[in-house]
Amino acid sequence: MTDRLSAAFAAPGRKHRAILCPFVTAGYPSIDLLGPMLDSLQGAGAGCIELGIPFSDPIADGPTIQESYRLALEKGATVERILQAVEKIRGRGFALPIMAMASFSIIFKHGADAFAAHCAQAGVDGLILPDVPLEEAPAVVEALNRYKLKSSLLIAPTTAPDRRAKIAALCNGFIYYLSVTGITGERQTLPADVPLNLKALRALTPHPICVGFGISRPDQVAELAPLADGVIVGSAIIKSITRELAAASPDVPAALGRFASQLAAGLK
Repeated sequence: MTDRLSAAFAAPGRKHRAILCPFVTAGYPSIDLLGPMLDSLQGAGAGCIELGIPFSDPIADGPTIQESYRLALEKGATVERILQAVEKIRGRGFALPIMAMASFSIIFKHGADAFAAHCAQAGVDGLILPDVPLEEAPAVVEALNRYKLKSSLLIAPTTAPDRRAKIAALCNGFIYYLSVTGITGERQTLPADVPLNLKALRALTPHPICVGFGISRPDQVAELAPLADGVIVGSAIIKSITRELAAASPDVPAALGRFASQLAAGLK
């Protein structure tokens, strides 16, 4: 299995500038549009895709992403259908790494080993584990490692130092650092402690660090680009899709590409 994630962070020209990691909900607005949407994001300069697997009771997601999950589930976005769609996308040559964000409840329901095997077969590169209990995490990460899948866990500004070290040791994909405490959603400004916290995390891991939560504009991407290895944009991406759906003749992939291009401009 090609290590697409490591290659994305090591690509020429990326040494001192972050890659853009847009978040999309699998199945919103439809499973059929997932492929064209990912193609559009790749063409707009994204470096990695964060693919949200809808769950009925998300913990850290704000109202925008929660609503996209609800609508995706209503339209039948099951794990099986999502992974079938990813496999089809990979089959026609989609090149960017895809990190699936999956609730621990989904993994537990399927069994960590079976879920990891299914993800690897489909062409997923790793899992972002937003709510796995730290006590359960080593077994999940071990299952992912067996199938050469990367693991990324979340660290918040309020995470205690000893817990940060334990979480960092489990991450072999990237550390997902939350720029703010709370739920996802757009913020007007980024906290002043982000640079200091990122510097402290660098001492804990040789792996990349990506920053998410509250990032929605090109100027915020530009602010983080010299500090982080990746910049994750979630709620703003989903909102751009929702706005386009209200148009007279919506073209979601094209609108998504335009918005992602604006965000990616902050990396240059």
